[in-house]
Amino acid sequence: MNRQPALRVIAGARARAHIEKDGLRQEDIRVMVGASGGPKWLALAKLDEYLFGDFFAGRDTPLHLIGSSAGAWRFACFAQADPAAASRRFAEAYQHICYAPGMGFDEITRHTHRLLDAVLPGDAAVQQVLNNPVIKLNLIAARARGLNAARQRALQAAGLGLTALANAVHRRTLGGFFERVLFHAADDQPPFYHLKDLPTRQVALAADNLRPAILASGAIPLVLSGIPDIPGAGPGIYYDGGITDYHFDIPFSQDGLVLYPHFYPRVTPGWFDKALKWRRANPRHYDNVVILCPSDDWVAGLPNGRIPDRRDFNRMPDEQRIRDWGEAMKRSEALVEDLQRLQQGDLSALRA
Repeated sequence: MNRQPALRVIAGARARAHIEKDGLRQEDIRVMVGASGGPKWLALAKLDEYLFGDFFAGRDTPLHLIGSSAGAWRFACFAQADPAAASRRFAEAYQHICYAPGMGFDEITRHTHRLLDAVLPGDAAVQQVLNNPVIKLNLIAARARGLNAARQRALQAAGLGLTALANAVHRRTLGGFFERVLFHAADDQPPFYHLKDLPTRQVALAADNLRPAILASGAIPLVLSGIPDIPGAGPGIYYDGGITDYHFDIPFSQDGLVLYPHFYPRVTPGWFDKALKWRRANPRHYDNVVILCPSDDWVAGLPNGRIPDRRDFNRMPDEQRIRDWGEAMKRSEALVEDLQRLQQGDLSALRA
């Protein structure tokens, strides 16, 4: 190997013992996780394509996907008939999205919503997701409560401030301000169906709510408009699933392995926990989880020495941003090469 490893593999104790004994096999994986994080996922673009174009190709047992925000959008690609092509289509559309200076709040929302046409280009794609016999899409949105459901941005900002203060005291207080909504594959309850850490509503995905559920899962408060009254979920305003489950802190599955392609080596439970350096996921929830994330050396070699970030829309001209994001996507091929080495028995990237 003529370069520093691009891929870092972080495994819980049970997951590590399994890989050391049997290797990383797709048939041993029961759940796959996708985090919130805006364009950060572009650093995983080629890894995404490989996982569903090759690694999971030919699978014949259910694989339960659970994603919030960008993770939900990515995973809606994976449940389609040609997942690699859908993922590539979404990545290219996301890379090239541009917001004109002075664009208003509602216009930004409409502009962003048009991205969904790249994810689900027609009714056939919707039916492929809903009827996939193997790849089971599950996603998270958050129903606003109290001031957070206000249409006036000033009131909503006040509500978010109160939410942040309460959440800093204890994560369970988040349930007083937002209700987690688990949109799940209608024909197969996922192993994480009965979540109890926060108030949770379960809603089956259907033709009339798949698109609005995906839009809601990425609707960042004060950045994009929430989605009202999603069919099957009841009245209310629905926002970004990352509010409750930014990187996830839930018991994913008691059986098998959980695969988590992530852009960070750390896990932040909810959106309001980003500023709380002491709050991290329960290690027991990650005992059977395998996190695949870029190494520090690989990230340092990217343009600007970091992975793509939503703030790049304001940091640099569109032409530069599109070029830099494209380079990060291209270089993510190195993550695939290192994963293939792991599959072949090279455990050098494996860490506890």
